[in-house]
Amino acid sequence: MSYQIIDGKAISEQIKEECRKKVAAYKEKGIEITLAVIQVGADPASSVYVRNKKRACEFCGMTSLSYELPEETTHEELLTLIRKLNADDKVNGILVQLPLPKHIDEDLVIQAIDPKKDVDGFHPQSVGALCIGQPGFVSCTPAGIIELLKRSNIEIAGKECVVIGRSNIVGKPMALLLLRENGTVTVCHSRTKDLKEVTKRADILIVAIGKPKFITGDYVKEGAVVIDVGIHRNEDNKLCGDVDFESVAEKTSAITPVPGGVGPMTIAMLMHNCVGSVELI
Repeated sequence: MSYQIIDGKAISEQIKEECRKKVAAYKEKGIEITLAVIQVGADPASSVYVRNKKRACEFCGMTSLSYELPEETTHEELLTLIRKLNADDKVNGILVQLPLPKHIDEDLVIQAIDPKKDVDGFHPQSVGALCIGQPGFVSCTPAGIIELLKRSNIEIAGKECVVIGRSNIVGKPMALLLLRENGTVTVCHSRTKDLKEVTKRADILIVAIGKPKFITGDYVKEGAVVIDVGIHRNEDNKLCGDVDFESVAEKTSAITPVPGGVGPMTIAMLMHNCVGSVELI
């Protein structure tokens, strides 16, 4: 069976280009867009993400403010900085790079960000708005997956959609977004019985399980669309996802690769959220 590779790199470039045009139009009206990025400690993966976010801001014509704080920064010091940024009218979006060091309470930090500046879409108010269909910021990875599907002309309405994973960052908002697009949604997790039976019903299978190459061909029905959210390094230090691409791809009608699938979309949707923040402030 011939399958379509969903090119997240190309689609993310389209979205960033659209953001760049909108930013330029705002600039003509005298409106600048500024994203503040806070990183606590020097986790290598976080440093890469932060660098990529800065680059994307530069490409789109936005200002990025960078706060690189030492590992031993206290909870209170971090909250003080967030309050200062909340009060600064020049700052449109605030992003605290996760994970945070163990001594800092992530939930409290997320709740401290003004929901109007919550471009990551993690604040309880943003999540609540998504639940009841109100406007608000949507978590970047799930929002990016919806764009991947739509821009690849993959119909969601009426389809059996199965999400593997129930995290607050991907699984739960993903299920809500698919519902919003009129998909019929099942969420699976570590306690799901007969996982294969459930995943084999899926017209659209979204895998965010956090285990390298866990999903093999026998989990997937012929002609399904498979979106792989995972990113790992295998024993040869090569990047791979939660899906065993070799055994799954042949059964699908469309599939995202790792790298170059979901990954680039997360930052593109962050840029999209930053542009959207102008209306909220």
